Amino acid sequence: MPVGSPPALGYGATTSSRDPPVAVRVLIVDDHTLVRAGLCRLLQGFAGVEVAAEASNAEQALELALQHRPDVVLLDLSLPGGRSGLEALSDIRVRLPQARVVIMSMHDDTQHVRDALDRGAVGFVVKDAAPQELELALHAACSGQVFLSPQISARMLAPLQGRERPTGIAALSPRQRQILRQLGNGQSTKEIAADLGISAKTVETHRARMMEALGCRRANDLLLLAARHQHELM
Repeated sequence: MPVGSPPALGYGATTSSRDPPVAVRVLIVDDHTLVRAGLCRLLQGFAGVEVAAEASNAEQALELALQHRPDVVLLDLSLPGGRSGLEALSDIRVRLPQARVVIMSMHDDTQHVRDALDRGAVGFVVKDAAPQELELALHAACSGQVFLSPQISARMLAPLQGRERPTGIAALSPRQRQILRQLGNGQSTKEIAADLGISAKTVETHRARMMEALGCRRANDLLLLAARHQHELM
């Protein structure tokens, strides 16, 4: 949701045209007093956002979440005591499934992000994020959307964007591999067309595309390549 647009309603809340918008209520969970105080002041400056409570550990987080029933829990992963932030996340999602959990942590490596999302978090914001980024994350959470800090999104998408496309024989379609195999066996265009129930023109089109994909300048180059790679075309 864009910054400045009306926030989503808290769960169970209703408004009429005469009522003022219901603020998004946030539970802050962080073990550092100064960090909580800073976040509290920051969130109070956001339009349509109010701080419901503050917690310093996982046990207190669950207790206050059940007591105040916030719309969003802003949760740090590094918490003192016997239970981690990830465990607190799981507890809150089980006991209070309506609440949205946004992680705000310095541990922003891919594994921590995946673990948090797998346990039900709907946002992950790095601790050095700009205030507007956190505001976007809170409103996105209440709108049913997932928000990740840009550097996290870029890092998680990098393997997909950098994935190499298949080359050589592996880049051919099943039909092209079939035609190439038959060319390697010495069949003519007309014989292949009759065998596959397609037109000779279609076979020629496939031949031209295979020559382009495989870097063959002449028809004979394609035939030699087909004969050389028969074992890959079976």
